[in-house]
Amino acid sequence: MVLRIERRRVDGPAGTIEVALDVPSQQPARGLAFVCHPHPLHGGTLDNKVTATLARAFASAGWLAIRFNFRGVGDSAGVHDKGMGETDDLLYLIDNASRWLGAPVESPPRAGEAPLALAGFSFGSFVAARAATALAARGKRPRHLVLVGVAAGKWPLPPVAADTLVIHGEHDETIPLAAVFDWARPQELPVTVLPGADHFFHRRLTTLKRLVLTHLSAPAFDAAVQTD
Repeated sequence: MVLRIERRRVDGPAGTIEVALDVPSQQPARGLAFVCHPHPLHGGTLDNKVTATLARAFASAGWLAIRFNFRGVGDSAGVHDKGMGETDDLLYLIDNASRWLGAPVESPPRAGEAPLALAGFSFGSFVAARAATALAARGKRPRHLVLVGVAAGKWPLPPVAADTLVIHGEHDETIPLAAVFDWARPQELPVTVLPGADHFFHRRLTTLKRLVLTHLSAPAFDAAVQTD
């Protein structure tokens, strides 16, 4: 369960970054889960219902969930940067978590050493996937990557790890399901399709949360094990 939600302002690369923390009742937290919201030029904020649902799912599973407003949204400084500066801000928050989190939410293992998860909805899936690629190149691959309403075909989404959870609505009117399959097919990446769901998962948020919780409770995937 979520113990409380805290709001903070962090000094970032382009100025202030507005952050919301969904603090789990479980202490110490399992790790840090960063959740990215949809496109800021189309009303996306850290309070978006899908973004908040993802954060609550992680917090319910014992993770400290961290949402942040992209540049130019809410109290975050700067201007929209087409995913580039937004990725920089996300990596900055991750790299400097030990410094800006502090008490009372930081608990062993220290924030800089804690297991890491990334999640993103729509445009936020592009930012989360880019950050996951950058972290993997440093040898710091996230334990979980969850992409919802994945932004395939709209932004240059990179390939992702084989254990990534991809969830898409059958009737997504913003990002066609066919575009998601075109992106996933060369990777042989499974896509979980929610029947009847639209882009914003209206009346499907409870199911969305359940799918994420099921994923988080599954045994860790061993990428080194392959079967034919």
